Amino acid sequence: MTIRTILVDDEKLAVQGLQLRLAPYDDIEIIETCANGREAIRAIKTLKPDLVFLDIQMPGFDGFSVVKGVMDIDPPLIVFVTAFQEHAIRAFEANAVNYLMKPVDEDKLADTIERVRERLSEKRSAEEAEKLKEVLAEVSPESLEDMGEPDESAGRYEKMINVKDRGKIFRVDVDTIEYVEAAGDYMCIYTGDNSLILRETMKDLERRLDPKNFQRVHRSAIVNLDQVRQVKPHTNGECFLVLTSGAEVKVSRSYRDVVARFVH
Repeated sequence: MTIRTILVDDEKLAVQGLQLRLAPYDDIEIIETCANGREAIRAIKTLKPDLVFLDIQMPGFDGFSVVKGVMDIDPPLIVFVTAFQEHAIRAFEANAVNYLMKPVDEDKLADTIERVRERLSEKRSAEEAEKLKEVLAEVSPESLEDMGEPDESAGRYEKMINVKDRGKIFRVDVDTIEYVEAAGDYMCIYTGDNSLILRETMKDLERRLDPKNFQRVHRSAIVNLDQVRQVKPHTNGECFLVLTSGAEVKVSRSYRDVVARFVH
């Protein structure tokens, strides 16, 4: 598949440099280049690209303003490219695929292109599945009624966890878990409106939870990424994840790459 791409940067040399670095990727088709944010918004709305490499620091409309300016359409995937490291957290909050520092490192660019391919493949697969359901609804409505939900036991990871606490056994839906904290051989499971003690090691509990949703963010903490509502920067390269309930969990420096998961 061809990935229709727009490059946005007010520095002509930066655009040319990125064009050269993208040249080896046969599936990247550069359909337009823009020198400022206003041009970028017009081009994105008119051409509807799959991907935009977007400079952040531009006069007038900066990169974040461009993202806001195209929220009324189905927005393309965004990769921020900038010389300023301090914009990283805002880039992740804007749901960017990645954040590249100038000059662009070839290995990081290769990783970014792979992420883009995966995101587009997932998006197109979802669209195809939805179209198939629409067709089935027209020609054979009863087939949809029979489809139902997949058998939970067929999956490798658990959907419900039994927790014995205070002499009672609680059935906990893992989707309701916000985060888990370790205390020796015990786990404290937080579900927003409740907390339960589970006698189990962090390592054993990790094996039972789907890593697509649950990630270690600290030596003694696991977070449900679906429950994250905000990322707050902190000192020394650390940050806090603000969860649905308002609880905050620190992401240590050694696990800060987990923040990048929010762009998948």
